[in-house]
Amino acid sequence: MSKLWGGRFDGATHSLMEALGESVSFDARLAPWDIRASRAHAKMLAATGIISEEDGLAIDRGLAEIAEEVAAGTISWDSTLEDVHGNIEALLIGKIGDAGKKLHTARSRNDQIATDMRLWARDQVDAIDQALHRLQQAILDFAEKNAEVVIPGYTHLQPAQPVLFAHHMMAYFEMFSRDRERFRQLRKRINVMPLGSAALAGTPHPIDREQVAHALDFDTLSANSMDAVSDRDYLIEFCSCASLVMMHLSRWSEEIILWNSPPFSFILLGDEFTTGSSIMPQKKNPDAAELTRGKAARVFADHQALLVLLKGLPLTYNRDLQEDKEPVFHASDTVQLCLAVFAAMIPTIRLRREVMEKAVGDGFMEATDLADHLVEKGVPFREAHHIVGEAVRYCIEQGKSLTALSLEEFQRFYPDMDESVFNALDIVTILARRSQPGATSPVQVRAALKAARARLSE
Repeated sequence: MSKLWGGRFDGATHSLMEALGESVSFDARLAPWDIRASRAHAKMLAATGIISEEDGLAIDRGLAEIAEEVAAGTISWDSTLEDVHGNIEALLIGKIGDAGKKLHTARSRNDQIATDMRLWARDQVDAIDQALHRLQQAILDFAEKNAEVVIPGYTHLQPAQPVLFAHHMMAYFEMFSRDRERFRQLRKRINVMPLGSAALAGTPHPIDREQVAHALDFDTLSANSMDAVSDRDYLIEFCSCASLVMMHLSRWSEEIILWNSPPFSFILLGDEFTTGSSIMPQKKNPDAAELTRGKAARVFADHQALLVLLKGLPLTYNRDLQEDKEPVFHASDTVQLCLAVFAAMIPTIRLRREVMEKAVGDGFMEATDLADHLVEKGVPFREAHHIVGEAVRYCIEQGKSLTALSLEEFQRFYPDMDESVFNALDIVTILARRSQPGATSPVQVRAALKAARARLSE
């Protein structure tokens, strides 16, 4: 198949086999990481005397030139050379001659690609962490800007209890905090260097793995050469973490879509992140949120694809592992794009406060506080629950809200009710009484916003 390593074969590779086996069409993006690892490897080969210092310098110079061409986008990748590694090696030999043929001493494509992918994944984790940080910054700015707004909180998509809008937004801040934590924990597991494992058994050459690990900023060396060349756990975990980010974005997308719809009308999305209809002139569709919700499914599929790919592979390397790259590349690209979209979209959202405030008065969201008020008067909670349920049914029949009932009407359901009931049902009181850490009182929400600002600055 390859022009570089075909001495075993007499016949030419069939064109269909070349089409099936080539990966440079998608793994060419690994070129910067492949070159970085190869330069570190070559310097080690020269430092240990495995190749001459002169050859080491020539290899480093040639790889540096190729890196510049990669950055400039001037390389034409050759699919007959299979992958990015074969292409770079061929380019190197073309530049410096026989010295380039010594680069692959003491390594295999197996530990080479394993190293490249770990370097790539480590950088993606860092980029995603930065994107999550920017989104959290946008959330926090948005929450602080609308810190006094009250909205309905929902369970089962039914009005439940009033909450501060900032409290609702900070729920997403916490989700993305967990996402950042997961990626950071994953980074430690990624940052293990497999180079030096060769094909699967190590190498007889007197290499210095620690030198290469230090040059490439790896924390530690792989402990088992067979595991090192076949391990793709970190990529599965990467897609798992990416899937959780997309799940959180998808949930938020659903709320944005609902809140932007006429039945809710809680928000107005900026024109920059909406589109029109090809037939209905009045439409302003929340396509950024809908597309993010849809792309979540594809990232979930990336995760599933890797699990299925790996589940039947014996040790060690198998060519099936070539198929690990496209799902991971797609997951990383999609997550970073969607995070960037949301960070840019959030500041364009305008709240329709009057609609939100009206919605807070609907749905009998004071009912739980009425029950709690009765509990404070000595009524067992289960009995208080029943009393308030009867009062709600009465309100529905009469077309009234709980706050519109007179004291005499309240006393129909609980004879000892007094004027204090009206304060208990006041929205300011309801919110203020949720004063435990993590709850929705203005005091606690302000404290949460301050703490979040400090967390982001760390």
